[in-house]
Amino acid sequence: MSNFSQKKFLAVFQPVSAWALILGFICCSILLILAGAGRILNFAFPLEAFVVAVFLYFRAPILYMGFIWWICFLSPLVRRLADYRSAFTEPSPILLAPFLVILVTLVTLYKHFPTAHRQGGLPFILCFASILFGLCLGFVRTSLITVGIAGLKWLAPVLLSFHLFINWREYPSYRQNIQRVFLWGVLVMGVYGVFQYLVAPEWDKFWLDSTEMVTAGKAESLGIRVWSTMNAYYTFAVFMMAGLLTLINRTGVLGISASAVGYLTFLLAKSRSAWLGWFGALLILFSSLKSKYQIRLIIIFMVIATVVVALTNIEQFSDNINSRLETLSNIQDDNSAQGRLIAYELFFNNPLIALIGVGIGNKEETLVWDSGILDIFSSLGLFGGSVYLSGMLKLIFDLWQFSRRNIDQFMNIASAISMSILFMSPLAFSHGDVHGICLWGFLGVGLAGKNYYQNQRIIQVD
Repeated sequence: MSNFSQKKFLAVFQPVSAWALILGFICCSILLILAGAGRILNFAFPLEAFVVAVFLYFRAPILYMGFIWWICFLSPLVRRLADYRSAFTEPSPILLAPFLVILVTLVTLYKHFPTAHRQGGLPFILCFASILFGLCLGFVRTSLITVGIAGLKWLAPVLLSFHLFINWREYPSYRQNIQRVFLWGVLVMGVYGVFQYLVAPEWDKFWLDSTEMVTAGKAESLGIRVWSTMNAYYTFAVFMMAGLLTLINRTGVLGISASAVGYLTFLLAKSRSAWLGWFGALLILFSSLKSKYQIRLIIIFMVIATVVVALTNIEQFSDNINSRLETLSNIQDDNSAQGRLIAYELFFNNPLIALIGVGIGNKEETLVWDSGILDIFSSLGLFGGSVYLSGMLKLIFDLWQFSRRNIDQFMNIASAISMSILFMSPLAFSHGDVHGICLWGFLGVGLAGKNYYQNQRIIQVD
């Protein structure tokens, strides 16, 4: 190994104390799985992840951000392995790990919230206020634990975005970290997704049989609707869509390989809302680039498309993917689309829910909406929901408007990802839970880039 390569390798694994703690966390989780101590791991995993997150937040803030993404990628797989080796647990505390890891950024909120409005953070204040309003409604109408868990899933994504927004000086490091994390994340999730589809490992079949989730396919090889390391095909498709867009400029062997398996499993997830979101993001991204970058994007896409088409023409994949693609042009016979139309009709026929809302976490007084827009307005009411959406839309608009005038292509990608996930809201749940981490995470890093370049210009003028 050359001196330059050795220095680069050592730089990636700094600080050593942080990596030692992460390695210990990984080893402990593996040992508990192998020992069949799933019931212990149910509580040990989120607790240990939180402890690691606290250490990284203060000692290795960039590594902390990468840790958040990997916990999102892998926690559901850890849950399935733990359940398979012991007993099925529902709800699983392991799935709270991503939100507990992000909860550490309450420190950022505490430090900077009083001055946030002077830094352009008023839209975040509106979103936090709306969530607080929804929590108050929920506490009045349902149990403390239920509201607390649901509130954590609403709050954590916005906290992550605010943390990135405030720490805009670290934007170049955040950008590099996210690109590296999603390169390996797409590769790992893509390879596992192909393995899951072709082999149907026992722990995945056990989970599918235990949850009785009929929409996730059959518990057999070539019958699974791929969700890879995540816990639902839509969640996986959202993260894979974001990852594939971050790789759009990667032309090396590793980048092309990751994109190839990524797109294959993205298609095998058979999530039409995510497909439409990806297409919309591509249009947004293409329109924001200069002509020379547009040509480059077309060439890269043609190379990737050639590889993916070749893979999807393999008999094991083709029938499954083509049958789902055909439903895009046949909405009348689509039970999923018809179900969403009925949900919208039921919502607007209930004026009390539409006006006041039932509160965050209260699912007893309303339906579980398969729509982010309906979930926002049913939980927060028309007033609270409008305030929440106005804050989010203001942030997205500011990022989109600035990224179009900037040469940083990653900002264009972050803007396109956040806009596309938001556009998916009428069709699927996207603003909260793990999906919301993806939306708000890319929105936050994009806004950090906006603040970074604006302050660079101020310094240059001075």
